[in-house]
Amino acid sequence: MSDPQEQQRQFGIMSEIPEVDLPPGGINDLTTDHLAMNEVLLETLQAQGPGMLCDLCVDGEAVKHCPTCKANLCHFCCQAHRRQKKTASHAVVDLEDLKGYSRTEKPILCPSHPSEDLTLFCEQCEQPVCRDCVVGKHRQHPYAFTASVIHKHGDSMRDLLKSTQLHVDTLEGALRHIEGVSSAICSRVEAVAGEIRTFADGYIRAIEEHRDQLLKQLEDLKVQKETLLHLQKAQLEQLLMDMRTGVEFTERLLTSGSDLEILITKGVVASRLRKLNKVDYSIHPGVEDGIQFSPHEKAGQCCGYEVFGTILYKAVDPAKCVLQGEDLHSARQNQPASFTLLSHDTSGEQMGRGGEPIRVTIIHKDKKDCIIKPSVCDKRDGTYHISYTPEELGTYTVCICVKGQHVQGSPFTVTVKNKFRKHQGVFHCCTFCSSGGQKAARCACSGTMPGTAGAASAGADSAYCTELPGHIMATFESGAGPGQGGKPALASYAVNREQPESFPSLSEQEEKVLQGLCFLLAFAGSAGCCTADPGTSSQDGEEMGNRKWFGPGEQQ
Repeated sequence: MSDPQEQQRQFGIMSEIPEVDLPPGGINDLTTDHLAMNEVLLETLQAQGPGMLCDLCVDGEAVKHCPTCKANLCHFCCQAHRRQKKTASHAVVDLEDLKGYSRTEKPILCPSHPSEDLTLFCEQCEQPVCRDCVVGKHRQHPYAFTASVIHKHGDSMRDLLKSTQLHVDTLEGALRHIEGVSSAICSRVEAVAGEIRTFADGYIRAIEEHRDQLLKQLEDLKVQKETLLHLQKAQLEQLLMDMRTGVEFTERLLTSGSDLEILITKGVVASRLRKLNKVDYSIHPGVEDGIQFSPHEKAGQCCGYEVFGTILYKAVDPAKCVLQGEDLHSARQNQPASFTLLSHDTSGEQMGRGGEPIRVTIIHKDKKDCIIKPSVCDKRDGTYHISYTPEELGTYTVCICVKGQHVQGSPFTVTVKNKFRKHQGVFHCCTFCSSGGQKAARCACSGTMPGTAGAASAGADSAYCTELPGHIMATFESGAGPGQGGKPALASYAVNREQPESFPSLSEQEEKVLQGLCFLLAFAGSAGCCTADPGTSSQDGEEMGNRKWFGPGEQQ
């Protein structure tokens, strides 16, 4: 969480108290709050306790109050106040009589002339002054009595008060809104705290229940493994007892029996020993002690909460692991190849988790320094995807080990062959038939149909495709094959004459066979790869029309 200063900056809160400039005279020159002083006077008069001091002598207890002088007087000062000619006419009242008043005032004296009251107001300096001030420091300044200017200055203050009151109302509304938000936050905090407690309590119960389930599962697993071990132990003990009995009896027979006794019991003893020797048994324990706890593995839902932690007791058995994939024994040069390893436990069931150490080595049989580095991808479900890309042709030895032991079928060999290459021959069908009778259609061998430029015609009832070097053409008369509206049907088969050893000169019988083949291809409508798009030639492994063609000498 951020510190308080950061939070204050974030929400626009002033982090410091605003500064107030002091007057040149310091604190003593600050304006006195006489209203507050009068309120203090009333509070003092109305309160029960020690009396106030005299404003004149500051020694005696004040018992009288002069409203004219606005001074509190003791008995001695009150008598002197009445004897002086200047103040003899002032009416003095008892302080006890002022306790019911809501307001009383003390005289406000000039700070520069303490004996003079502030009865005037300097318009230029905008401050109250006394009579001595207007003839001294404020000489030639416009001034007036306070009673004369109070209306003007009071009105200006009232206008400012109205403007300030708007801010007061706004601030009060903002404070009320803040209080509402604060109250809502408290309510939400209490509600969320309840949700957290409910969630935590439920989660704790779920964890405790999951713990109990794991402990019960562990105990059941212990009983199951012990039962299997006891059964295997009993079987081995019984077999050992039978073996010992047979061995002891046979040894005693051979050492102590007579020749006749040996010959008499030979058949029974030999039969028994043969049966014992044929008994199949395992010297390894039927179960393993491989029990582990995986705290970070998901264990599903418990009481509506997702919990973690499972008991792992299945152990992978390399002899039961199998390999699958089309690229298991063959691959193409510079082409990615892959296969899958399925890990099984001792009972033959597929492991439902990954994490097993898989070691894969792929080494060329003839070039020991040619080693392929495979990639092993753990699918986390008991299967492992193994991929590699061979760069050299030949046979490779592949070894796959789990926990240092070969899996089922390992090691095995992989044969890497060439990629498919473009063939040299051109395979095409009857251009006229496949184009629906369009004479402008182009054949794959660049020939043209009858009636077009470059076409050769052998009569009204026959048609030929212009033969190119290296092509053998077969022609059928009208009616010999399926034509278009009585038109001649042409089927051609182009071969590569660049390899004479692969395609020797054809005999008369071979030409008849070739003509028959062309007739069948033309009849079936699949004589090559140009039925959908006349004028295109096929490449190795490329789908053209409804058939896949390969070049001469290529493997299909």
